[in-house]
Amino acid sequence: MANVKFTKEMVDDYADKLLIGLTPEENQMVLDEFAIIDTNIDLINEIPNIESVEPMTHCLDNFICDFREDVVEESIPIDELLANCDENDGQEVEVPRMVG
Repeated sequence: MANVKFTKEMVDDYADKLLIGLTPEENQMVLDEFAIIDTNIDLINEIPNIESVEPMTHCLDNFICDFREDVVEESIPIDELLANCDENDGQEVEVPRMVG
């Protein structure tokens, strides 16, 4: 697999496509982080026979997922639930406005 190094122009292009725009300092920070990631990927690629290792689906070999049976149960009546809130509007709970 070819190892592509990120450039300032590539980072700017991706940032423009994502509509985020980056300052020169932010661009350099992204490049520095990608350099660290590239270094770690290079280390992983140096592991002998890494291509022959089968990808894992879970960190434990004996992972078994036991699903519980789906059982329909009676719900709590809405009037009982609304009795626990300070204010309601019909079947909706009213909460204080948090955003202007």
